[in-house]
Amino acid sequence: MDQAEKRIIEIIEKNRSRIIAFGDDIYRHAELGYKEIRTAEKFRAFIEPLTQNYTDGLAITGAKAYINRDKRDVFSLALIGELDALRIPNHAFANPETQAAHCCGHHIQLTGVAGAALALTDPEIAQTLGGQLIFMTTPAEEYGELEFKNRLMAEGKIRFGGGKAELIRIGAFDDVDCALASHTDFNGIRVGGGTTNGFVSKIIRIKGKAAHAAGAREEGINALHAASLGLQAVSFNEHTFKDSDAVRIHSIITKGGDLVNIVPDDVVLETLCRAKTLDAIRDAAFKTDRSFRAGARALGARCVIETMPGYLPSIPEQMPEEVVEVIREAAGDRPVEVLTPDVHTPISTDVGDLQHVLPVLTVRTGGCAGGLHQSDFRIEDEDEAYLLTAKLIALSAYRLLKDGARVGRRVKERYRPVFRTREEYTQYLEQFNTVTED
Repeated sequence: MDQAEKRIIEIIEKNRSRIIAFGDDIYRHAELGYKEIRTAEKFRAFIEPLTQNYTDGLAITGAKAYINRDKRDVFSLALIGELDALRIPNHAFANPETQAAHCCGHHIQLTGVAGAALALTDPEIAQTLGGQLIFMTTPAEEYGELEFKNRLMAEGKIRFGGGKAELIRIGAFDDVDCALASHTDFNGIRVGGGTTNGFVSKIIRIKGKAAHAAGAREEGINALHAASLGLQAVSFNEHTFKDSDAVRIHSIITKGGDLVNIVPDDVVLETLCRAKTLDAIRDAAFKTDRSFRAGARALGARCVIETMPGYLPSIPEQMPEEVVEVIREAAGDRPVEVLTPDVHTPISTDVGDLQHVLPVLTVRTGGCAGGLHQSDFRIEDEDEAYLLTAKLIALSAYRLLKDGARVGRRVKERYRPVFRTREEYTQYLEQFNTVTED
């Protein structure tokens, strides 16, 4: 490590209590997507005094804070922290006001960016950075609450359900050449990445006919029964998908009826259709629609399906060797795994969307136990979860930006965007916005 890198670690260690307190506060006050008002304000209070030109209200709760704006023409790097949590009300630290809990580690990402900012905005460090640096928060990575997001769309506040997709659409990434992201990983420290699934989302409404459930059931059309048939048909269709496509179709019923003594006439489901490729996503979506239409027809009900774009599949990334080197040094005796492009996981992330328009590099850190998206998720080692994440983000950013951003510019030069403009990207996603009625 050079002297600047040693100083980065020293600054983060010196601010240990402040960084952990920030992370713990976010952990105990989780908020859901596009509702992260308190979280965004907490980040603003922490980061604005350290930076220049703070801009918030991006995609409702997102924000950007800058240093070294005079070096924008050389290279521009964004450090990304995600704001939202999951609705897991039985988690030990679930927010009683929002029913949300940080069971995916987004509070760790945000803390990592905040901790890295303490070091990277230090005047001695900042002057060594050969490019613009942006500390950026993004909302709504966890895809859920589709009806709520539909209302936001109807009000003209957003166009897409995913935060990064919306930020791309409004031009918030137009001044970014490369992004650095992080994520919790139960396998310890890992860098780079392979592929993940993409998906489309659906709100499915089955319309039946109400009647007295005991005295006149023969006069009704049971929408819940029709929905149940559709769910069974989706399940049977799983045998038609190739294993290599990693198809996952999962649904919840958000409305199953009004009263138990009334034949349900209005049932609403939310469904995600995930797969490894766009063709496989389309096939899964087609068979999902066919299944619910069939269930509705079988009982004489109507079926309205609203499809919305979700996330694009992730693109393999390769962490520069210079960055891997400093991560290994900072990790000490902890092993560091460099992921190969052929690794695939069936989860989805809107980082995939961002990878279609600019290069994204990812650092994964541990310190947690339990399971992702589960009520037993917990922080087991605060130093590893919060401080090590901050160190690895800061050191990675420094390596990308040192020497006139030599490594960062190389990453940019080697990258080939799938969509060359945000308008091209937006137009592509818009094709998935459809409503059909049968």
